[in-house]
Amino acid sequence: MKRRIKIVDTTLRDGEQCPGIVFSPEDKIKLALFLDSIGIDEIEAGIYDTGTEGIHYIARIMKEKRHADISVWSRLNAKNVEEAARQKPDLIHVGTPVSYTQIYTKIGKNKKWIENTLMECIQVAKDYNIPITVGLEDSSRADVAFLISLIRQIRKKGVEVIRLADTVGVLFPRRAREMIQEIRQTGIQVEVHEHNDFGMAVANSMVMALAGADMVDGTLLGIGERAGNCNLYEFVHGAGRKFDLGVTSLDIKKAEELLRGMSKGGEAYDTSDKL
Repeated sequence: MKRRIKIVDTTLRDGEQCPGIVFSPEDKIKLALFLDSIGIDEIEAGIYDTGTEGIHYIARIMKEKRHADISVWSRLNAKNVEEAARQKPDLIHVGTPVSYTQIYTKIGKNKKWIENTLMECIQVAKDYNIPITVGLEDSSRADVAFLISLIRQIRKKGVEVIRLADTVGVLFPRRAREMIQEIRQTGIQVEVHEHNDFGMAVANSMVMALAGADMVDGTLLGIGERAGNCNLYEFVHGAGRKFDLGVTSLDIKKAEELLRGMSKGGEAYDTSDKL
């Protein structure tokens, strides 16, 4: 029997970080309902922001979806988590810097601040009775001992899933496999989020799934920040022989058709360079 792997689509969040891509609220609803219709397990609907259209399109997706869990991404900030929780999504992703480069240089904090702030965020979500996935940002460059220590702390708070994010796309398959083996010892469920800077996003995702990852992130046609993310079409067609993915089909022509109609600075988005 094939092992079940859940598929998480982040086209509406990370995909929109592709240079030149701006999805309208209607675009996001169309994309979400398409993904829902093909059996995607979880759809990351975006970053909730009170200053944008977020409240409206997220509410509509929640109302019209039939199958997928809908998640909202939040910064490591208790107020942001509360704003996301008020939209009543199925779950919240909390982006949590874990490499020393991000902790000390990018945000000017320390490990203790990360631990304390994350616990506050988890408590806010618990108060609203919404599950959290902790996104370990830049985990591919983080100290593994710190990762494991942090994971053990959040498990005690009831967190069941962490997202290992290869934020700057530096992993290669050998190290990707080792990371899963190291993190799996904590007993937590592992979601993997790969970027394609060295063309390894699909390969890394496959290797990590084979090593025991429970969930794999991707985007339609692999669009995303910088060089993009794991291409869902390629991963589904490759991994379908090894795993039960739950995806009924992934029509590449339909996906391309949808994305061609999305805006790129007011013009149609040409996906030919992503195929």
